[in-house]
Amino acid sequence: MKKFVLQRLVQILPVLIGISLIVFLMLRLIPGDPVKIMLGERASPAEVEHLRVELGLDRSLPVQYLGYVGQLVQGDLGRSILRNNQVSEDLSRTFPATIELACAAMAIAVVLGVGLGSLAAVKRNSWWDTLCGALSLLGVSIPIFWLGLVLLLIFPAGLGWFAFSGRTDLSFPHPTRLYLIDSLLSGSWANFVDVCRHLVLPAITLSTVPTAMIARMTRSALIDVLSQDYIRLARAKGLPWLSIWWRHAVPNAMIPVVTVIGLQFGYLLGGAVLTESVFEWPGLGRLVVEAVRTRDYPVVQGGILLISVTFCLVNVIVDLLYAWLDPRVKQA
Repeated sequence: MKKFVLQRLVQILPVLIGISLIVFLMLRLIPGDPVKIMLGERASPAEVEHLRVELGLDRSLPVQYLGYVGQLVQGDLGRSILRNNQVSEDLSRTFPATIELACAAMAIAVVLGVGLGSLAAVKRNSWWDTLCGALSLLGVSIPIFWLGLVLLLIFPAGLGWFAFSGRTDLSFPHPTRLYLIDSLLSGSWANFVDVCRHLVLPAITLSTVPTAMIARMTRSALIDVLSQDYIRLARAKGLPWLSIWWRHAVPNAMIPVVTVIGLQFGYLLGGAVLTESVFEWPGLGRLVVEAVRTRDYPVVQGGILLISVTFCLVNVIVDLLYAWLDPRVKQA
């Protein structure tokens, strides 16, 4: 198992190199000059040239990329062009917010998705199955930004429930920068409730697509498993239905579902931009979008690279879960 994990971690390196190269080149193809954005359109050509040389943007693209890779090898993500602070500071400030939002959304998606998919599989071809299919289709089809605005109009604006934006209205220490954990560590129930008030609506909005995907995959996998000969044999032996369900059906059906969960979690990290924008959630998605708008190359490169690393690590964890769910994978 250790050898397998080491091999997967080594395989991540060329992927990250390829991603860094693609992002580096695509950013340079975007129209706009970060130097002119910083200095304004009235800046003199001498000022523009001086700042471009100072930032190293006057060098050729291969030299710039090699310099960027050299910084990465040393653990340096560079400095923000606009704010002149370390990119790692911006990422450490915003990434926990995105992680917390993605985890909350995925928790909702797993509970609802597996529940709806299981119900649809057990009640196959019934009105329950039709209802679950309709909800799944609705979850995939509904625009996230529209759903977020509707939820804001109904709950905070109309009913006074939950919060409009941000992560909290109260002040308490944030040692982990994961506000749910920090609110519990503060020992105040009011802090925890306030954080939940801000987190519920963005998490529900972000969870719609993964809920639908997990529900459909769970239904398909369970229908396939329940039709297998070993399930019929277990029934013929007179085993209790709950025992058949939990010991035989669910573990085998969860293998493809775990794949979908892992992929969807990776997509949530990079696809939370709309949700973070609607709810003014101070996460990594908003930071990267703002950096793209202002041509802040180091911030964009660092943000996308961090999301890519997380996505790759999630895939490794999914592979490890395979071995836990299916002993044949461990033996192979």
